Amino acid sequence: MTSRIQELIVILNAANRAYYHENHEIMSDLEYDKLYDELVNLEKETGIILAGSPSRQVGYEVVGSLTKAAHDAPLLSLDKTKDASALAEFLGEQTGLLSWKLDGLSIVLKYENGQLQQAVTRGNGAIGEDVTHNAKVFANIPLMVPFKGMFSLRGEAVISLADFEAINANEEVKYKNPRNLCSGAVRQLSSEETAKRRVNFFAFGLLPGAEIEFELKSQQLEWIQSLGFNMTFYEKVTAETVVDAVACFKEKITTEPIASDGLVLTFDDIAYSRSLGATSKFPRDSLAFKWQDELAETTLLDIEWNTSRTGLINPVAIFEPVEIEGTQVSRASLHNVSILRGMELSAGDKITVYKANMIIPQVAENLTRSGQIVPIPEVCPVCMGKAEIVGDPETLYCTNPSCDAKQIQSLSHFVSRNAMNIDGLSEQTLEKFIANSFVRDYIDLFSLVRHEDSIVNIEGFGRKSYDNLIAAIEASKDVALPNFIYALGIRHVGLANAKLLCNYFRHDPLEIARVCQSEDYLEALLEIKGFGDAISHSLHEYFCNDVNMALFNRALEILYVKAPALSEEMPLAGQTFVITGDVAQFANRKALQEFIESHGGKVAGSVSVKTAYLINNDATSTSGKNKKAAELGVPILTENDFMALMHTTSG
Repeated sequence: MTSRIQELIVILNAANRAYYHENHEIMSDLEYDKLYDELVNLEKETGIILAGSPSRQVGYEVVGSLTKAAHDAPLLSLDKTKDASALAEFLGEQTGLLSWKLDGLSIVLKYENGQLQQAVTRGNGAIGEDVTHNAKVFANIPLMVPFKGMFSLRGEAVISLADFEAINANEEVKYKNPRNLCSGAVRQLSSEETAKRRVNFFAFGLLPGAEIEFELKSQQLEWIQSLGFNMTFYEKVTAETVVDAVACFKEKITTEPIASDGLVLTFDDIAYSRSLGATSKFPRDSLAFKWQDELAETTLLDIEWNTSRTGLINPVAIFEPVEIEGTQVSRASLHNVSILRGMELSAGDKITVYKANMIIPQVAENLTRSGQIVPIPEVCPVCMGKAEIVGDPETLYCTNPSCDAKQIQSLSHFVSRNAMNIDGLSEQTLEKFIANSFVRDYIDLFSLVRHEDSIVNIEGFGRKSYDNLIAAIEASKDVALPNFIYALGIRHVGLANAKLLCNYFRHDPLEIARVCQSEDYLEALLEIKGFGDAISHSLHEYFCNDVNMALFNRALEILYVKAPALSEEMPLAGQTFVITGDVAQFANRKALQEFIESHGGKVAGSVSVKTAYLINNDATSTSGKNKKAAELGVPILTENDFMALMHTTSG
């Protein structure tokens, strides 16, 4: 049943996303209602409600800082071995459970009366950080379970390899591995940012103190799974079978969706495990097995330098191709200048390389150690502008604001969907426009009509493409201030932070600029819930730049920046609506949704006790939403009723 619940959540959320955010439908209301009702019935039957369920809309939350929380008992790390035969010796006559050692962030979840009460990171084993606000938006954590007693369980927060690659592809500063990305995602102050990272949680055991007892850990794990939790895969083993089991796990690792840095072996018998106790550092009932990294020796050919849109210039090791873990590898990111210098890398050096977790290529060691080091570029490899080393660890940046690489990627970000949302401007098109001197900065995008004849004749373009592009640019001028601020590409300022910034300064762009430029900017910006030093310094640096300010002021003359009415003037503030059926007075349901939101209201995908009104021109319909509204006593309004309500509340 849990798998069906997970399947329905994915299907229904995809339908909601298409309808409410992408302005198209992938299923009929009838089909949606049928699946929604099935989900609700399954949740009632099982008592399991997973995070992300459309039946339980959990709003995003922002905290000012992560508070410390003490663990009820120390969370010890595991002793390790790289010898599979040591696992057999460890087991002796006992039966054990062998499972993946997931490479993520260890977290403890506490449940009471069937509800998630707290989520705390492992921290130093005695004290962790409270990340409950973020755990509620993990992709798969049960918010409610059918067991009403108190229990705590330990597991691993992880980001899949596929999601890691997709996220890293859109980040200017690349994450080294999924674990680093996950750690940052879990410890965000804004749960909206965490939700974007698609963090998953895999449970691997109850902690002492649970109001339920088991004889075997395998029974315990089966019970945990019955509550709706995802489990790490495990296999029962003995001293005679464990070595072969390790070999089977190793064969599977390259096809696993989650990164693993080894295996964990633990005794199945709980009473026996407790009798063993622990050392000051390790529990005696479990042992970690770490993979023997397959090292390959090769020759470093060169260091390649890549420039991102923020100007960060990343070093990449290029070496003679070698086969590791069944695939050919010829390059590996070095991440920053400090790593490059620490390894004393220079062309011609003999190096060893491996795949971290058997997946991500890394340089392990420089065997030559001649004391030489590849020269650190003094200029950007793309624009030949001055390159400068800053920070600790040392990183290399391009200082030229007109760098083509920075321009292309910065403009690509500016026109993206969550920013200015200008269709028809791919990176390839932007490259052509920059090469032809049509565009130097984002302001030039709004005067491309001056180059009409030239653009129409560019290869791959034409009259229709040109007309569509100009129409998209004109449409983009009508923009919400947070989207424009996000489009500027200010470091650390994502869309969620841009919204917080604009809301705090009541959507006044000039006031935002004035405060960010002021001497006491830090004191002022730290008053914004969720803002820290890094965001504040980035905003100050951006708005104190004369070139940035000249473009910003020019943009305010060109754009029609939309600012919502102040909250006290919003007639629908605090009210949640659900829309279903056809509309007549608005272009489509998306237009009605935007109208409601512009007047302070919220629009949800399903009727709940929090719904103020259901809008449906067919008030007598027997649809699932109408039935649900009738059950909960939620008023059903036609569009005429709704507009009459607007007239009344606007007074």
